Amino acid sequence: MSRLRFFSLAAAVGLLAATQPAVAHDHKGKGTIVSAAASSPDHKTLVQAVNAAGLTSTLAGKGPFTVFAPTDAAFAKLPAGTVQTLLEPANRDQLRTVLTYHVVSGKVKAADLVGQINAGGGQASLTTVEGSPLTAILKEGKVVIRDEKGGEATVTTADLETGNGVVHVTDAVSIPG
Repeated sequence: MSRLRFFSLAAAVGLLAATQPAVAHDHKGKGTIVSAAASSPDHKTLVQAVNAAGLTSTLAGKGPFTVFAPTDAAFAKLPAGTVQTLLEPANRDQLRTVLTYHVVSGKVKAADLVGQINAGGGQASLTTVEGSPLTAILKEGKVVIRDEKGGEATVTTADLETGNGVVHVTDAVSIPG
């Protein structure tokens, strides 16, 4: 599947999902983003993708990083076969692009992000490790992350601190332009 076709299909399905329940993460700041995701029952697909993309050591590194972590349910909303296709070794670069689009350098806690949104007249731009922007807005009192395709991912659980950053759980997969 071509990169353009994947992104077009993903955008077409409307990546909004229902709010997910809170997940078990390392709340005490011990461990890494990778170990927190691995301990979550709702992030098996994300962990599998991080491993397949060869990003495990990077996300387990010093950081700090802010990760907008889609749940398994968020990945399941992608078109049928998309996740399996991305996990194939031949698509490793494309998978890395999608995953690093969910990562921001530095530690951006929810209160900081809300402050940036308010200071920015209703939105804040975040530059991802992938190099493209995500836009954060407030919608019905919740932080929503808008990708370059116009897809929106609501932060369902915020400020899950790890030893190398912070994780915000989202209900959709963000797609870079």
